[in-house]
Amino acid sequence: MATTNVASGSNLAITQQSVALTAQITRAPGNLNSLTGPAPKQSDAEAMLKMQTSAEMPFVRVTDLSTDPKGDKVTVDAFNVVTGKPIMGDRNAEGMGQKLSSSSFECKIDLATFNVDAGGKMSRQRTRHDLRRIARAELQRYYPNHIWLRSIVHAAGARGTQVGVSWNSIPLASDADFAEIMVNTVKAPTYNRHLVVDGTTLVQGGLQLQSIGTNDNWKLSNLDELSYYLEAMETKLPEPKMVGDEMAYDSPLKGILMMPPGAYNSLITDLTSGNNLRSFQAAVEQRQKWAPNSAVFRGECGIWRGILVKKMAHTIQFASAGSFQYIAVANKLTETETTGTVATISNYHVERSILLGGQALARCEGASNSGVQAAIIENTYNAGRNFEYLGEFMGGECKFRFKFPNAAGDLEYTDNGVMVIDAAVADRTV
Repeated sequence: MATTNVASGSNLAITQQSVALTAQITRAPGNLNSLTGPAPKQSDAEAMLKMQTSAEMPFVRVTDLSTDPKGDKVTVDAFNVVTGKPIMGDRNAEGMGQKLSSSSFECKIDLATFNVDAGGKMSRQRTRHDLRRIARAELQRYYPNHIWLRSIVHAAGARGTQVGVSWNSIPLASDADFAEIMVNTVKAPTYNRHLVVDGTTLVQGGLQLQSIGTNDNWKLSNLDELSYYLEAMETKLPEPKMVGDEMAYDSPLKGILMMPPGAYNSLITDLTSGNNLRSFQAAVEQRQKWAPNSAVFRGECGIWRGILVKKMAHTIQFASAGSFQYIAVANKLTETETTGTVATISNYHVERSILLGGQALARCEGASNSGVQAAIIENTYNAGRNFEYLGEFMGGECKFRFKFPNAAGDLEYTDNGVMVIDAAVADRTV
């Protein structure tokens, strides 16, 4: 009796592996997917204007190029809120309508490929381990981490100087291949979305990094200052509303503060009189009861004055006396970047925390050879005795950046849903 057999390397086998890789990237637990939601539609924007509910996730998946692909970039538009005085009584209103204004940006996608060699016939003979299976598993681990790293570099507006195994897929910005690997240009934070800790206060603009000192580290009082800053700022950071959070509208978050380990350690070890670390932890425990299916409230985190603080494993850091890119106040309307130098602070470095609001980063995806975003390809060589597995992902990330009217009425470049906060952290030798 005939039986169905899916041979190694057949189209069906490749399709199954590709679907598994795509599922790992788009649905696996972790920061990448707990912060990601679908792209908004026009009806969503209209509902928001009418004060109806609308999901506002920090990372937005844009899949316009996933099916029937017709290019390698997506254009994203934003319409500015109309303002002006009403026309009262019987005064003429005809032809006096306020003009709609909008701004847009383009986000490109590209194919990223990574391959793992599963060895030759004798290598597989000498071990009890299934090297081919391990090679496929490595690809399923590699890509979610790679896309997360690309995402936080774009959100932070810098690669920083941390190296090591945790940054194995993203080289330093000085590497010849860095720009191509990042797909879209890594843009420094806009002037109105860049803060630097200065004692107990926060200073707007990256220029302050050139004067940062050893006392400019994170304290709970800085979260108080940040909370008030978010309430008072002219161009608001959109509130993040996480899927599964039943309190998202009754008690909205002001932002999700992703902190590197050093910065987080400074915050939770702050012993300033009057600071209540227990309240910081208890608030997130209470929120978990209202959002049992939302992974963003799990792990080492806390809530203070409406800001969800989460520790992340990776660090965007700048060395003492190292260089960085920023947008000076004089260039806030032109987006022109300036190279600055971090102040010389012996035995300290700077770590950049990322504050995410709604619609901070676009994750654009296209279709690979398998018809889905990601694919695993099995290849044989050396007369069929050696195996290698190639993984590929079609996509690209970029910040939502638009020109919004500021307090003076000028159209100012603004990172829509993300801010960065730089602070000094003591060096740690391991």
